[in-house]
Amino acid sequence: MLKQSLQYKLLQKLSPQQIQLMKLIQLPTQAFEERLKQEIEENPALDTGKEETDSIDDDLSNEFDDDQDAGNEKIEADDINIDEYLSDDEIPSYKTQVNNYSADDEEKNVPYAAGTSFHQSLKNQLNTFNFNDEEFAIAEFLVGSIDDSGYIRREIIDLVDDLAFTANVFTSEEKVIAVLTKVVQKLDPIGVGARDLKECLIIQLKAKDKNKIRSLAIDILENAFDHFVKKHYKKLQEKYSISEAELKEVNTEISRLNPKPGSSYAGNNKIAEQIVPDFSIKIIDGELDLTLNSRNAPEMHISKEYNNMLKGYQESTVKSKSQKDAVFFIKQKLDSAKWFIDAIKQRQQTLLVTMNSIMHYQYEYFLTGDERKLKPMILKDIADQIKMDVSTVSRVANSKYVSTPYGTKLIKDFFSESMKNDQGEDVSTKEIKKILETVIADENKRKPLTDEKLAAILKDKGYPIARRTIAKYREQLDLPVARLRKEI
Repeated sequence: MLKQSLQYKLLQKLSPQQIQLMKLIQLPTQAFEERLKQEIEENPALDTGKEETDSIDDDLSNEFDDDQDAGNEKIEADDINIDEYLSDDEIPSYKTQVNNYSADDEEKNVPYAAGTSFHQSLKNQLNTFNFNDEEFAIAEFLVGSIDDSGYIRREIIDLVDDLAFTANVFTSEEKVIAVLTKVVQKLDPIGVGARDLKECLIIQLKAKDKNKIRSLAIDILENAFDHFVKKHYKKLQEKYSISEAELKEVNTEISRLNPKPGSSYAGNNKIAEQIVPDFSIKIIDGELDLTLNSRNAPEMHISKEYNNMLKGYQESTVKSKSQKDAVFFIKQKLDSAKWFIDAIKQRQQTLLVTMNSIMHYQYEYFLTGDERKLKPMILKDIADQIKMDVSTVSRVANSKYVSTPYGTKLIKDFFSESMKNDQGEDVSTKEIKKILETVIADENKRKPLTDEKLAAILKDKGYPIARRTIAKYREQLDLPVARLRKEI
């Protein structure tokens, strides 16, 4: 049987305005500017910059007058409360900034100039060689197969197949290798077109003037590359009957070579990424001063033209149906504009409150720049201080940068877990990593410290850490094992 009942539920739902605010908070400065441009294009009621008080849309006013003369359906003015959208008391903030701010307060960034890309430079160099159409097609295809580091990672047989299918060039492996070695690997920067690190280093050595050390270095790379990479120096000395001093010279010569010749090119095909900090922290008279990037605080206001249209509607005595439809459209756009402006203001406040809390939590670090002063800090610590949700703090930390006297830092890097030292105090894992990095930097490179010895040293310093934890931190710091840190 059908049964009817009444049930109460308590639900929590995010309003569209809250969703819009959350999306705005997580945007970094450059993405936020793009979002502003998009909103301004979509909503004509939203305006930026200074108002032109003398400009009034006469054409729209005339349209209202024409509708009045047509004697269409009359609508009472009380149907729409125009006063809610008109306020003569609001003064745009830019009109009050003249005496409070200088032109130097705005963050100005010099744009990067576009140059010739890495691959385009290589293709331009092909024009200096004298070869037939087939060889040129092969060389151009090989240049296009070079990655950003300057290597050709694919097998030659695969390149031969691709030449046949995509470029309609039927050739052999021998011919491709000949073009690769005689043309592509002669291009600048020296070392491009190599198929592995070994070949890349050898190409660079052969391009230099020959001497005893360079000839020995080429021989070692060609015939004892594994011993050299694994730093089996004693085996190399026995194999080539050379002294430690000679081996050290070889090692120095090879260390001067570029393992990634493509990445050193100034006009690489990667777009130059410029980090625009969202905040700036400066030390003024021994105190920290936090400011929000001015690009995160744009001057937004309601379009003067839309206000004029509403005033025209309010002052008219006879109102047509088309006028009422137009006013409803204006009302929707004004609502959307006001919501967006409010969301921007809330975004600014949330960013400042969150970053201010982080700054004071890590006060000693921002004063000194010493990473060993970083305190253990998790998202919940900041969320509890500012009385906001952890997800809000996460949105601020994950994509925002802060300019400090010690460089531009990603905010989430200031967060770290804690560990207990030998006195039972909570210390940041970043502090331990910094100490570990310092110990490794100061070690005797002829006899580098193993992970067991590193664990013992840190224990003596008051940080009882297991060997496997040392290994994990060392890998996170991108530091090799002891054997690969060995130097002559």
